[in-house]
Amino acid sequence: MKFNTKVGIVSYGAYIPLRRIKAADIAAQWGKDEQTIIRGLGIKEKSVPGADEDTITMAVSASRTALEKKELTGIGAIYTGSESHPYAVKSSSAIIGEALGIDHNYTAADLEFACKAGSAAIQMAAGLVSSGAMPLALAIGSDTAQSRPNDALEFSAAASAAAFVIGSDPKEIIAELLYSSSFTSDTPDFWRREHEHYPMHAGRFTGEPAYFKHITNAVKQILEESKMKIKDFKHVIFHMPNAAFPKKVAQMLGVAAEQLELGFLVPNLGNTYSACSLTGLAAVLDMAEVEDKILLCSYGSGSGSDAFIFKVTSNIKKIKKQDLVGEQLEKKKYVNYGEYLKLMKKINLE
Repeated sequence: MKFNTKVGIVSYGAYIPLRRIKAADIAAQWGKDEQTIIRGLGIKEKSVPGADEDTITMAVSASRTALEKKELTGIGAIYTGSESHPYAVKSSSAIIGEALGIDHNYTAADLEFACKAGSAAIQMAAGLVSSGAMPLALAIGSDTAQSRPNDALEFSAAASAAAFVIGSDPKEIIAELLYSSSFTSDTPDFWRREHEHYPMHAGRFTGEPAYFKHITNAVKQILEESKMKIKDFKHVIFHMPNAAFPKKVAQMLGVAAEQLELGFLVPNLGNTYSACSLTGLAAVLDMAEVEDKILLCSYGSGSGSDAFIFKVTSNIKKIKKQDLVGEQLEKKKYVNYGEYLKLMKKINLE
């Protein structure tokens, strides 16, 4: 899908909780070999939300950073993608809008599609803005990822948020959205039914027919439409359920290690689900230079991938450098396994 009118990111923000737990501490709790776990998943530690943090509070923090980077008015839509919305029936996006003090003349929706709900929010926001329906829209990916104790997901399921203000003013766009492409199928590799605390997953089945199939098809499709090649991109960001999968799909698509480097956060952050690839995009934008081309491809179980091509403009020089993703990753406080259980409210849930 090519955008016939200019549209793109005019501002952005990310939020990573202060707390972390080391993979070694989780492994020790369950009598597992920490080196085997770390080698297999490539995750050394992950973020942990505080007792007063959830999808909404993190989304508000990320969005405030986005709005503080530039003086912005006229947001006509708020879309929040997550698989850990605090309410089954009550809008996260409306609460976020209220907390941000946004005028009430906006449309809002909460999105769900496993780990690609945030990228779907960007697509929807870009579609409305490029149509001329509104000057700006706010797209958010935010998650406090769930995992059953002593499940493989416990080593990766983490928390963060990323927010992007989408606009159409050429004088404001810092990263123009040139193309977007999606690939979707009913491939049930990961799911959580209503009233269940933790998701279920099909183990290694989540690889070949799910993650790799959808990302490679979405990327090949967008490269064909854009007539671009992998070597044209300075930065490439994939969804990061662990460190092994994005590295493997990079090899499959001919992506070099240096193209992945800036947005490859998973070893020290974990998999933040709907915010995962978007937090990687925020990290790239923190350091991007004018004319850099960025390829982003999300993945959501169930299953689908959204691919995007962005081109960084000279307006990136005007953006305020604050709350950088790298700085947030470095600022941390470790918790032990007991504290982690309490913070994640996993005690007495079985």
